[in-house]
Amino acid sequence: MTVRIQCRCGTVQGEIEPSGVYARLTCYCRDCQAWARWLGGPGLVDDRGGSDVLAVVPAQMRFTRGLEQLRCATFSGRVLRWYAACCRSPLANTAADPKVQYAGVLATAVVSPAEVQALAGPPGRVVANHKSATGPVRATPLALAGAVVQVGSRIIGGRLRGVRRSPFFDDAGQPLRVPERISPPPAAEAVR
Repeated sequence: MTVRIQCRCGTVQGEIEPSGVYARLTCYCRDCQAWARWLGGPGLVDDRGGSDVLAVVPAQMRFTRGLEQLRCATFSGRVLRWYAACCRSPLANTAADPKVQYAGVLATAVVSPAEVQALAGPPGRVVANHKSATGPVRATPLALAGAVVQVGSRIIGGRLRGVRRSPFFDDAGQPLRVPERISPPPAAEAVR
């Protein structure tokens, strides 16, 4: 059984092998908050500005429908933020290099929240960048360290095995879409 993902309107669809989902965290960084503001949709972050993210091995995911709607934007050029143009739904964040076997799939893109919880635990158990939250958030240093180790070991393992497959990049290692360079709004703007 695979974990199904899709954009809000259902035009873009895909799936992830369950073994490809290995961690879940809530990120409160300013870039994730700016990304939610840029997309402009409701429910992209929690009430304190956090994005619920699943750490996924991109080689274990694929798009099954609507690939022509896939778009890419970036603030820095280092992190690519993928979304569905049809409804401006966030899908995932990746490194600009496909050799980095990591995709941060937004939990809002997963069709079944129960599947997410069964595979990767409840939201808020692992918190990153808590100091950038727009309200009080409890830090989880031990859980975060464990997630960092999981992510790092998957990235290193993929690099050692020479894995480059990713549904976001072509066979030559180029992003499927030219990343649109966007400027984040001022950090003082709160996410709502």
